[in-house]
Amino acid sequence: MPDDPFDWLAHAAGYADGESWWNHMVEERGDGEDLFGAIAEAMTAVRAETPEDRRGVRAMEREQRREAFMRQSIREAVKAGHQRIAVVCGAWHVPALQGAATAKADAALLKGLPKLKVLATWVPWTYRHLTSASGYGAGIDSPGWYEHLWQQGHEVAGRSTGWLARVARLLREHDLDCSSAHLIEATRLADTLAALRERPAPGLPELDEAVRSVICMGEQAPLTLIRERLTVGDRMGQVPADVPTVPLQRDLEQAQKSLRLKPEATAKTLDLDLRQPNDLARSHLLHRLRLLDLPWGEVTAGQRASRGTFHEVWQLQWQPEFALRVIEASRFGATVAHAASARVMEGLAAETSLTALAEQVDTVLLADLPVAVQAVTRALEDRAALTGDAVQLIGAVPPLANVFRYGSVRQTDSALLSHVLDSLIVRGAIGLPIACGALDAEAAESLRTRLIGAHDAVRLRDGEETTTAWRNALRAIAFGETGAPLLRGVSCRLLLDDAQIDSDGASQQLARNLSAGAPPTDAAAWLEGFLNRNAMVLLHDDAVWSLVDGWLAGLGEEHFVQVLPLVRRSFADFSGADRRALGERAKRGTVGGTLPSAVAATDWDESRAVLALPLLRELLGVKA
Repeated sequence: MPDDPFDWLAHAAGYADGESWWNHMVEERGDGEDLFGAIAEAMTAVRAETPEDRRGVRAMEREQRREAFMRQSIREAVKAGHQRIAVVCGAWHVPALQGAATAKADAALLKGLPKLKVLATWVPWTYRHLTSASGYGAGIDSPGWYEHLWQQGHEVAGRSTGWLARVARLLREHDLDCSSAHLIEATRLADTLAALRERPAPGLPELDEAVRSVICMGEQAPLTLIRERLTVGDRMGQVPADVPTVPLQRDLEQAQKSLRLKPEATAKTLDLDLRQPNDLARSHLLHRLRLLDLPWGEVTAGQRASRGTFHEVWQLQWQPEFALRVIEASRFGATVAHAASARVMEGLAAETSLTALAEQVDTVLLADLPVAVQAVTRALEDRAALTGDAVQLIGAVPPLANVFRYGSVRQTDSALLSHVLDSLIVRGAIGLPIACGALDAEAAESLRTRLIGAHDAVRLRDGEETTTAWRNALRAIAFGETGAPLLRGVSCRLLLDDAQIDSDGASQQLARNLSAGAPPTDAAAWLEGFLNRNAMVLLHDDAVWSLVDGWLAGLGEEHFVQVLPLVRRSFADFSGADRRALGERAKRGTVGGTLPSAVAATDWDESRAVLALPLLRELLGVKA
């Protein structure tokens, strides 16, 4: 409504808004059933004074029909023989439900409305979702505080001390100071504030101000913690076991019970040992739920990068809306496994990216869905057969290689993927040299990442045919003339690391690509690819060091200015220790890393050096 009638009562009583008035006059009074009569009287007066034009014709009609249906439901309960009937409704509707409207009039209001057959169920909700901050239309600010009021009942005097005791316990659990003296002074301040404001007992505003002033010394951070844990709270409701549920929900509840995975609103860490059958089944369930868009658990960031372990660490937090998503997902199947498989297979028709399909293979294997594995593998094979894009082909290789690398850890059967992976490697290797040509700097950098990832995956696969095809592709790129300089340098370095070319061969390529006739920017790009963010070849190969040093020294001023940003970017990727080692070698000179003659000829005092020998012998255990 444009003007909330509760605000009229609040302004008449000196309050800023209807919410604060209701909180003080109703929630915190503790008058019990005696208060209901006063509420009904107040609502009757407010409804009588509310102009109809302010509420709108449509809103009036809808509200009248709602209240007519409420009255009919009460009549049905009376007719069924119930003696005591409790009606839970908004205070605004109390006068309408107590009025003298007849059953005939209510039936006339509801006549002609369309009927819709529905199946309803209860969803457990959390305190956080009951707050107005969550977007809930009928939300409140402090459900945790109202739970405290409900537990205290008529004991108004114990509300302040009980609440402050909970505050103290929470702060101490987080290693924050809160002594008995703090609590005594906070209680006195809250009582004083309530007296100044002419309230019979301190409410939440008075207690918050007392805690901020006395316990938190004006700091806001502890109050944020208190609001999240106590004022709002993290409790989740429960529903009876006989509440009607869909088959998928029953299957999920049975799995949660058998695997001892209780859905909780609080965040918790779950460390699974995949060698244990129960923990492995837990992992399968959590992965299947993620495929159903139910992210109850999230694998920690470290686990994504390091999967070659028997441990899988999850962060779990159940959200109430997941219950609704379970109902929505029930169209895919009656069990979690069937529903997850069906949802994956439904999305295969629209997926065209080979990389996404390869990652999907890994995902369904982690979820232990054999039917989905076969479907995704078949889709991947079909898409790969129809594409000639080498970049897509090699991009799909690393996710599949991970299956081979970690399959034994998760007890998955990855044999059916071997021919798909080998086909991707061979076909990608055939088209890769052509794909490396005519690329700008940004495209070459993007392909460099895929090239290195595919190279590591081929080494993991370690198949004779695939390895030979891949190395032939790297040679064609490294020794060719048309490929992007960055990729030619990367290919040369990968061949050197795999001992497919020796130091002399690498030196020849350095001399060719860093010659005076090569454009300086192309030479700098080739050098960046060859160094490949690793300084070892410069530190330990005198020939490579000499060639790079000679190339830089021979550049003219104009060319040096052009290549300087590229060279600096290449060296910036080295670790701090590598950069220091390179600086030390540059200071020593370029010939074999030997000391300059001025340093070698420096006189030294042998008599002083001998003084350290006894201590060195004692440390090393060497006799004189």
